[in-house]
Amino acid sequence: MDRTGIFAGDNPFELARAWLAEAEPEEPNDPNAIALATVDAAGLPNVRMVLLKEIETAGAGGFVFYTNYESAKGQEIAATGKAAFVLHWKSLRRQIRVRGRTEREEGPQADAYYASRSLKSRLGAWASRQSRPLASRTALMAEVAKITALKGTNPSRPAFWGGIRIIPTEIEFWADGAFRLHDRFRWTRSTPSSEWVVDRLNP
Repeated sequence: MDRTGIFAGDNPFELARAWLAEAEPEEPNDPNAIALATVDAAGLPNVRMVLLKEIETAGAGGFVFYTNYESAKGQEIAATGKAAFVLHWKSLRRQIRVRGRTEREEGPQADAYYASRSLKSRLGAWASRQSRPLASRTALMAEVAKITALKGTNPSRPAFWGGIRIIPTEIEFWADGAFRLHDRFRWTRSTPSSEWVVDRLNP
């Protein structure tokens, strides 16, 4: 198989890291933004942009983002245990598609990431009842003020806020080609401990 150049490598997580590193100086805003897809109880898809914070290469590997577990995406992921996303870079004319099962990251790793955020972002995580109705922005800012007075300058991570790890069974690397004859390589495995199988796909 002619998987050379930007597609070369034996670890798809290392390859994803390399592509993201190439995109960082080129993309004007948030090169780690992903379009995250979930489904609700009726099977209706939901897609929104979130920020990918970690690409883990060790063990089974995984992609980690952080959220309020009580948000729509948090509840939908809890119900299905599955999610998908796409990373798209217009500057590089490339994308990565991922599908797999999920698990929560609620330990020291989540604590460390929460502590690395700005104080206002940490307080905001406490104040926002994400995805639920809000009377006004004034009401939100009042809640932030109340939380600030209550939690001070070093708030702990809320139990309802943490990481979600997507452990993929499928990863696809796509690069734009002339005349829409794109290059696509799909990595698949039946379980997180299985060997990857790589196929070139028609554009």
